[in-house]
Amino acid sequence: MVFVGIDDTDIVGSPGTNQLARLILRRIGALAQDAVICRHQLFFDPRVPYTSKNGSASIQLPKAVPGDIPGLTTAIREVMLGWFVEGSDPGLCIATGATDEMMAFSQRCKCEVITQEEARVIAAHADCYLEGLGGTQQGIIGALAAIGLVVGGNDGRIVHLSWWPYPEDGFSGCQDIEAIQARGVDEIRQAQSELPVTSGVVDVGKHLRPNRRGGRIILYVEPNLGPDSTAAWRSVKLL
Repeated sequence: MVFVGIDDTDIVGSPGTNQLARLILRRIGALAQDAVICRHQLFFDPRVPYTSKNGSASIQLPKAVPGDIPGLTTAIREVMLGWFVEGSDPGLCIATGATDEMMAFSQRCKCEVITQEEARVIAAHADCYLEGLGGTQQGIIGALAAIGLVVGGNDGRIVHLSWWPYPEDGFSGCQDIEAIQARGVDEIRQAQSELPVTSGVVDVGKHLRPNRRGGRIILYVEPNLGPDSTAAWRSVKLL
């Protein structure tokens, strides 16, 4: 398994980081098989530069091995440099896992202002690839954090599984639980109680966006109290 983290790749009005992650998958060929893209919420604070809500993205590549990293690095750098827009500050991280120090760093990135120097030191200790690819290079912080968060297995909103069509095919609105599970969701749970939901119809909203918890793909829901809905449940997009 190889993990890729990217952050701060866009500006207001330009395509976002999730779109870039999907483009990377299209460019790396067979290594994109079974890939998962997650969005990770970082510290949302005026002291932290961000385009919209300060999210970074991780890409899990289950078919990649350490020997693939040099070629992956070259290919992903080329994609990101070609994508670069003035005013963005992109960062790229590539690793085969996360040290305890990386994991602790990633959790701090969700609630503290972090410096680039901290990110560089921690990446050097972990012997993982970390590089800024333009602007102030501030995106290295979120790129490194994305890997720590996804390796931890309890963070991230899934925005793409390799078998989901892209552009998305209209899997939205009211859906049977069986159809949701067929899209790769391991379990549906009530957001407040964590109790499983095994029957009924779920309004998944505009797009299916489950979360990653315990290394599994979980869709969180709450009772749908809207008087005009035919669905008993509606999805909840947790951060």
